[in-house]
Amino acid sequence: MVITVPEIGVPEILIIIAVIVVVFGAGRVADLGGALGRGIREFRHALREDDDDRPADGPKETTSDPT
Repeated sequence: MVITVPEIGVPEILIIIAVIVVVFGAGRVADLGGALGRGIREFRHALREDDDDRPADGPKETTSDPT
């Protein structure tokens, strides 16, 4: 038995958004969108900070004995 996932197009997405607005209200949806945007922005900022903490081409450690 093969289960197929139906394709979601623009009309379906608009219906989902309309239902969300009706259930939560326009103000609450705007607050949720703002919080989601802030979270994504903070995540990207944290990724950039993590990259800045790493040394670019620092001295390489060797474990071999040159004797």
